Amino acid sequence: MWLQLLIAAVFIAMVISLAMGAGFLLRDHASSRRLLRSLKWRIGLACLLMALIIFGYWSGQLG
Repeated sequence: MWLQLLIAAVFIAMVISLAMGAGFLLRDHASSRRLLRSLKWRIGLACLLMALIIFGYWSGQLG
C-alpha cells in the first residue's frame, strides 16, 4: 500500500514540475535558468518513478 502511495506522490510531483516548467517557458526571459532546473527535477522524478515501479514488480507488491 505504501509503495502505491509513493508512486502516486512522485507522479503528482512530476505533473507539478511539468506545469511549473510550462509557466517558466511562457513568462521568463532567455537568461533564466528556472526552466532548466524544472527539467532536471522532472528527469530525476521520472527515474525515481521507474525505479519504484520496477521494484514494485520485482518484489511482487504491484503484481
